[in-house]
Amino acid sequence: MQRTQVSQETINTLSEKPTDILVVEDSDSNLALIELYFAPTACRLDFAMNGYEAVEKFKAKPYALILMDIQMPVMDGLEATRIIRKMEQEHGDAPVPIVAVTANAFKEDEENCMAAGCTDYLAKPISKAKLLECVARHIYPEK
Repeated sequence: MQRTQVSQETINTLSEKPTDILVVEDSDSNLALIELYFAPTACRLDFAMNGYEAVEKFKAKPYALILMDIQMPVMDGLEATRIIRKMEQEHGDAPVPIVAVTANAFKEDEENCMAAGCTDYLAKPISKAKLLECVARHIYPEK
């Protein structure tokens, strides 16, 4: 059974301090839903509509976590993730958690995301509880 209620502990964790998250998603309705999910937290969301925009935003600003849609126009999420990982290696930076968020829910899809450098994988449609708990787990692994 999938949990649908977000724990107060998760909300408290994500409300401790402002945290910058990059949301890469080409669907306006999905962006609005994600924004709504994060409303009770201190997370600050930046948005990119495709992988190219995500790479450009990543170059300009540090993020605590990236939520990466996989199927997008211009540049898909797998290519954007590979580019971000290459940039981190070239600069000697620690890898930012990148969570693949995709409608492709087969094991092979998850394996492709992880092979591209994603840290975690969430299949759409995604519940608020599952999303926020995943984000909290990666931003605050000590909790």
